[in-house]
Amino acid sequence: MPRSKRRSFTPAFKARVALAALRNDKTTAQLASEHKLHANQITQWKKQALASLPDVFGTRAVEDAKAHEELVARLYQRIGEQQMELDWLKKKSCLDG
Repeated sequence: MPRSKRRSFTPAFKARVALAALRNDKTTAQLASEHKLHANQITQWKKQALASLPDVFGTRAVEDAKAHEELVARLYQRIGEQQMELDWLKKKSCLDG
C-alpha cells in the first residue's frame, strides 16, 4: 500500500487558520472539518501564533530597525569614499595625459 504524500501548508494559510482559532467564532472541531485538518494541528498553530505575538511588538523589531539604519549609514559612507577615490582617479588621469 503506497503512502500518501505529506501535505505542506503556506505560512499565510497557517496564519489564517490560527487567527480563526483565536477568534473563537467556531470550535476547533468545526475549523478542522472546514479546512480538512486535524484539531491538534490547529491547536499547535494557535499556540505558535500566541508564542510569537510578543516578538511582533517587542524589542526585536526596534533592534532590527537600528541594525538596518547602521548598515545603511555604513554603506552610504563607503559609497562616498569610493566616489572620492573615483574623482581623484579621474583628476589624476587628466593631469597625466
